[in-house]
Amino acid sequence: MDGAHALALGASALIGYLIGSVNFAVIISRRHGVDILSAGSGNPGATNVKRVVGKAAGNLVFALDALKGAAGTVLPALLTSLLVQALLRLGEPGSPEAAREDNFPVLVAGFVGTLLGHCFSCFIGLKGGKGVASTIGGLLVLLPIPIVIGAAVWGLVFALTRYVSLASIALGVSLPLSCWLLPLATPLRFGPAEFWFAAALAAFNVWTHRANLGRLLAGTENRFERKETPRP
Repeated sequence: MDGAHALALGASALIGYLIGSVNFAVIISRRHGVDILSAGSGNPGATNVKRVVGKAAGNLVFALDALKGAAGTVLPALLTSLLVQALLRLGEPGSPEAAREDNFPVLVAGFVGTLLGHCFSCFIGLKGGKGVASTIGGLLVLLPIPIVIGAAVWGLVFALTRYVSLASIALGVSLPLSCWLLPLATPLRFGPAEFWFAAALAAFNVWTHRANLGRLLAGTENRFERKETPRP
């Protein structure tokens, strides 16, 4: 790896981290007069906002977090690509295949930075959400077919169990499985880098849900229940 590409990776991760650190759960909850960091489970994520503030607010946070995941993956790559081209004064565009291969690690760097920013935001004392929505948004850019399958798995597990945490863990685990199994039955092909990237995401997803796993095993995890907000 030359210095320019190392710079691109580092800059993409840093920009992604700053984008990811913008916590929409905190922002939207405060507009409703709620400090989400001290309400409900204290987790600044869409699920806790939905429980404490309401369905509409929770859905909005989820959508914005997903958009943040996509933006944090793409925008840093675009900015650093321009930076590298300016530094190297590239006059030849190169082949599309080569450009895509060179750009994938930079996209991944932006995605990882965004996910870390969401989970450990520098704006709220290194606190953050679980990163599920941001992961979905970023993977719609990086691994669109596996994440669509993962979303279907999430919906099925949630419908059967009403556990958001278990559905989120199942989504994460489905990613490397899709990268491994899809080439066996379809024309889709995923390289080792994509498989191990998906596997690392699955491991990170399980780690961020480690407390939920403990409660699931102990039988104390809360199921998601719809609550009607009383009208004034």
